[in-house]
Amino acid sequence: MSETTPPSYSQTYGQVKTLAVRVSEDLRAQLDIIAQLNDRTVTEEIRLALEAWIEKSKSDPSVLKRAESVRAEIEREATTKRNAISAIFDGATAKPKTPTRSSAAKEGS
Repeated sequence: MSETTPPSYSQTYGQVKTLAVRVSEDLRAQLDIIAQLNDRTVTEEIRLALEAWIEKSKSDPSVLKRAESVRAEIEREATTKRNAISAIFDGATAKPKTPTRSSAAKEGS
């Protein structure tokens, strides 16, 4: 079985990255047979299986609940970092205040 990526693959799916997966010898043998029966490469079988798993996970209530929790944590962290940047740089880039007549007169009192 060939594991090379067909030239049209990147045109169809955009930029691709290699993923190495370790599987048992038995699982690999079964995967080889399934790919052969479906007239596809092992790589294509794995990609299709991953796409199906991701689609299934998108509607899993426990995954959705965890995603909301992670999203909220990301937002909290982003807010903390934005505030830290503001504290560091907004004060440093602000123009120094020049005393007004009334504040200068108060200081002289």
